Amino acid sequence: MYDEFLDFIFPLAKGAGEIQLAYFRGNDLGIETKSNAYDVVTRADKESEAYIVQAILGRYPGHGILGEEGGVMGTAGSDYRWVIDPLDGTTNYSQGLPIFSVSIALQHKGETVVGVVYAPYLGELFWASREGGAWMKCGDGAAKRLRVSEKRTLATSVLATGFPYDKDVNPDNNSDNVARIVPYVRDIRRLGSAAYDLSCIAAGLLDGYWELDLHEWDVCAANLIVREAGGVVCDFRRNRGVSQAAGNEALVGEMLKYIR
Repeated sequence: MYDEFLDFIFPLAKGAGEIQLAYFRGNDLGIETKSNAYDVVTRADKESEAYIVQAILGRYPGHGILGEEGGVMGTAGSDYRWVIDPLDGTTNYSQGLPIFSVSIALQHKGETVVGVVYAPYLGELFWASREGGAWMKCGDGAAKRLRVSEKRTLATSVLATGFPYDKDVNPDNNSDNVARIVPYVRDIRRLGSAAYDLSCIAAGLLDGYWELDLHEWDVCAANLIVREAGGVVCDFRRNRGVSQAAGNEALVGEMLKYIR
């Protein structure tokens, strides 16, 4: 049912990735700050989003768009809305670290129906469609159906998390959650891209994930991928921004004993 959109998004995500790889580890990143000194944007962020937006509006001129850099674009009030983070993991990217991703989701009447996450440097493509399962492809390899980890205890689990950009002035910065839960888990990773973290949850490469103060564009595509892989995504701070935990249902229940 959603193959038309997936066939459109796959080359679009890869095209955005090619823009990013062209600048990666170069001297022409054009790094700027946004909300504070820790919130950075590069030339690749801007050019990737412009490329994606132009393609969407050229193909679907009646659709709406929410982008990290450009905000609300396209047709207001449309039944279809695209939610895009052209380069999730900009800090990694600006440092020359290879974990960053392109995130593109499509919503229909408020429900996410297609989600694609592409990690250009790693050559990993993750995708899902509503009731169509979650899938992953590495390079030119065959597509593999995804399933979340079955680990049910913290002691056997590797978790991932991240930290808000306003960590210097906001005491509610996730460090307390890390301190509470770290004695009980096998280990914790901080990969630096929420979309990629969640895609790894869907693939069973990580067991559990939580993060505070996310934005819709960070997680819209990857949340669908997790759910279609049999996982749950829980907003554990209702009405306090997008703060969520993800994994299999039993493990998320264990995580919620320590994070808040």
